[in-house]
Amino acid sequence: MSPASRPGQGPPPPATTAPDQLVSARDGRRYWQGVSADVDGMLGGVPSMPGFGSISRIDLQGSRTFLARLGIGLKGGRRPISTVLEGGAGIGRVTEGLLLPLAEHVDIVEPMSKFTDVLQGKSGVRTVFNVGLEDWLPPPGVEYDLVWTQWCLGYLSDDHLVRFLRLCKTVLRPESGVIVVKENLNTSGTDLFDATDSSVLREDQSLRDIFQNAGLELVKTELQRGFPEMSTKRLYPVRMYALKPC
Repeated sequence: MSPASRPGQGPPPPATTAPDQLVSARDGRRYWQGVSADVDGMLGGVPSMPGFGSISRIDLQGSRTFLARLGIGLKGGRRPISTVLEGGAGIGRVTEGLLLPLAEHVDIVEPMSKFTDVLQGKSGVRTVFNVGLEDWLPPPGVEYDLVWTQWCLGYLSDDHLVRFLRLCKTVLRPESGVIVVKENLNTSGTDLFDATDSSVLREDQSLRDIFQNAGLELVKTELQRGFPEMSTKRLYPVRMYALKPC
């Protein structure tokens, strides 16, 4: 189990079909339309499970620490940033808990307007793009110090993900801009399609191959630490990747 991925239901797809080719934006949005617009809904019901109530706080602290190791932050000589693009923001859990304290402006890409309604007009939130990542186009002249995507890239096929990352490259601030990807990992040796929300859970090597195909260099990566574990429940591993154009 994980905050953004649940066991699939129904018969497995044919073995000849690549898991990412089974992803359907329509089916994924149908799933999220039925999800509550709160932190518990965003994290797949995990915070309401006994022993997992601190999951959001631990996640945000891990992200904050990772950015600090990239030199981004408000203390210890680290640098604040001017503009951030956040992909798959949902209700703004990461927007408010991580990004707005660091940046002057945050732009959001999130297809579900029922989630982003609470972010419209919020101080620091500049533009909300209510489209999927596969359909997003940057406005002319925009530059970002940071592109942050978390628990949302599983809703893209490999081809759509490469396209999105290539677009992100074009709007990074030269020299200093960085893309951070934070995702669950499958550890069974292959990618896994989840029919419940029409997403793909990729393994580490699959993500690295996609980054390379998008012309991105991996400059730092770390596993998220500190998530609780129970004898009967464990979360998928979560890894953070910092990427820059090759």
